[in-house]
Amino acid sequence: MATETNQAIEAVWRIEAARVIAGVARLVGDIGLAEELAQDALVAALEQWPSEGVPRNPGAWLTTTAKRRAIDQIRRRERFERHLPDLALPEAAETTEFDAVLEQEPIADDLLRLIFTACHPVLSAEARVALTLRLLGGLTTEEIARAFLVPSPTIGQRISRAKRSLTEARVPFELPVGADRTERLGSVLEVIYLIFNEGYSATAGDDWLRPALCEEAMRLGRILAGLMPAEPEVHGLVALLEIQASRTAARTGPTGAPILLLEQDRRRWDRLLITRGLAALEKAEALGGGTYTLQAAIAACHARARTAEETDWARIAVLYARLAELAPSPVVELNRAVAVSMAEGPAAGLAVLEPLFAEPALRHYHLLPSVRGDFLAKLGRRAEARAEFARAAEMTRNERERALLLDRAAACG
Repeated sequence: MATETNQAIEAVWRIEAARVIAGVARLVGDIGLAEELAQDALVAALEQWPSEGVPRNPGAWLTTTAKRRAIDQIRRRERFERHLPDLALPEAAETTEFDAVLEQEPIADDLLRLIFTACHPVLSAEARVALTLRLLGGLTTEEIARAFLVPSPTIGQRISRAKRSLTEARVPFELPVGADRTERLGSVLEVIYLIFNEGYSATAGDDWLRPALCEEAMRLGRILAGLMPAEPEVHGLVALLEIQASRTAARTGPTGAPILLLEQDRRRWDRLLITRGLAALEKAEALGGGTYTLQAAIAACHARARTAEETDWARIAVLYARLAELAPSPVVELNRAVAVSMAEGPAAGLAVLEPLFAEPALRHYHLLPSVRGDFLAKLGRRAEARAEFARAAEMTRNERERALLLDRAAACG
């Protein structure tokens, strides 16, 4: 029974951790302290629930317990009335009255504050990702370390530094407004997309996919869409993640070897995720949309095609051209080259691609020689193609991808 209760507590914590931390953070104004108090509540649950049973509303129990500890700590520091004038209750206040006051705070606003604080631009991208997975995903340091193939102490230090940086920079636990909100939302979306991408195409290690990270990113995206329903790019990102994730089952073979998009068995694509993604895309486009919406529209072109041959590559090339205008980058141009090659032939794609070899940002990007190798192979320039695939294989840090590229090099004779 104790084991079952502990499993229940673990499941509840994964679901409720963000809400508990967010509620306490609003009270104390420090997410580092809020996490400590939430962890104290978790310890209390581990001590009490096995004998007393799981409460009817376990999330509320954890939140109330953590908030009580926060108030006790504020009282001990003799700052209770200054911090919480509305909660200056006598020590002997009735539990029901106490609970009623504690539950007055809006959970949705607290979660938004936590998301915007964890993804604050004062932190590095790596720190934002780690802190978001810890605070909003409820993942342990060990789980995050395993997902990104780095030592646990490294992740632990990254999270500790992030919380310390927020405190030292005096980042307020509040919702940004106006232009600041727009800028900060971009950081939030970037973090969620970074988490998804690491799961969708792992940068290193033996596995090409890490589905748990994709699932976590989609969960965070859905939460954000529920909290900010009027933001087009939130729906655009959700659409992009849902549609891309729909291909997961078809992206690897029985041995875990990667299967490229045009070679995938589309019957294995998840139609429910595609339907959800297309619905999110419709919302994003109706609200205006932006870069994530354009990327989702590109993904939708693939999702709507029943076979690889039916893909509307001309429209994809146009969408990439729009994306390049809105957010120019060498990677976008690389993808546009692929679309142009499919719509107009490999020679046309090669013409778009060649200038990118002068881009410093792509100097060590393995997909650049990989794409050039594909174009050259289609043009019958097999020796050059083989050299490009071999060069790409040397650049990648993912073992599955390296094996695929070496196979393609060998196939060139």
